[in-house]
Amino acid sequence: QVQLVESGGGLVQAGESLRLSCAASGSISSVFSMGWYRRATGKQRELVASFDRYGTTNYADSVKGRFTISRDNAKNTASLQMNSLNPEDTAVYYCNVVLRFTGGSYWGQGTQVTVSS
Repeated sequence: QVQLVESGGGLVQAGESLRLSCAASGSISSVFSMGWYRRATGKQRELVASFDRYGTTNYADSVKGRFTISRDNAKNTASLQMNSLNPEDTAVYYCNVVLRFTGGSYWGQGTQVTVSS
């Protein structure tokens, strides 16, 4: 069993910043990838940013240049620094972990990010 604990969501004004953190614990032998997804009201869940075990990062076009994902392998944590937030970034943000050997995919409970104009 893998547990993901997210923190850092909240309400901010357009142009401000937030930092999300995700801590993974439990039966983690090796993490293949960690990342952040989001789901806005009435929309499908979409990838925001992720990194894999090779260090390759991937960003949604809409957040490139504004968001930065970082990791601490030893602690199995991932953070998402979000700058220059705009109302279109309003969503529930979810942390995701995919394990290397089992392929198991795990999700956090989600954290709300609301950006007011």
